[in-house]
Amino acid sequence: MTDEIARSDAVRRWRAAGELGDPDSAADCLSLDVQLTSPLTGRFGFRGRDQVRVLLTAAFAVISEIRFHTELGDSDTRALFYRGRIGDQELEEAQLLRLDADGLIHEVTLFGRPLPALTGLMSTLGPELAKRQGHPALAAFIGASSKPLHAMTRLGDRRVVPLAAPTRTYGTEP
Repeated sequence: MTDEIARSDAVRRWRAAGELGDPDSAADCLSLDVQLTSPLTGRFGFRGRDQVRVLLTAAFAVISEIRFHTELGDSDTRALFYRGRIGDQELEEAQLLRLDADGLIHEVTLFGRPLPALTGLMSTLGPELAKRQGHPALAAFIGASSKPLHAMTRLGDRRVVPLAAPTRTYGTEP
């Protein structure tokens, strides 16, 4: 198998695993020393296949209907984009993947939008991850502390942001 085929195979399998919500198959696409950068915090990342597998398991428990729609890149770097759902909120995520010499994913950087989806992710993924790590009290605390932020961003997105919507086309005369 050529390097190019091996690299595209790992990305193809990663996409399929994401759409199926299969954390074990997704983890099989990762190098042992993979690093994942979260869109939710700069305080820590996830290092190693085992840590990322735990994160993927929690993520697939709260994100549903993942459907990839765009892939860009070359043999060493790929950018993938998908839409999914967190409860009733639509999420769009971009994934920057860097591949190693064996064609496995060794770096994952995640970006997401819109803000209410990210705060929804924070208020559901954080507690799910803490529970899976055996910290039920921490799970409850993370949920309770992040829900007000999520409520404010949802309210702002629904009621306040529309007030700033463009009422005319920019660049035209009044």
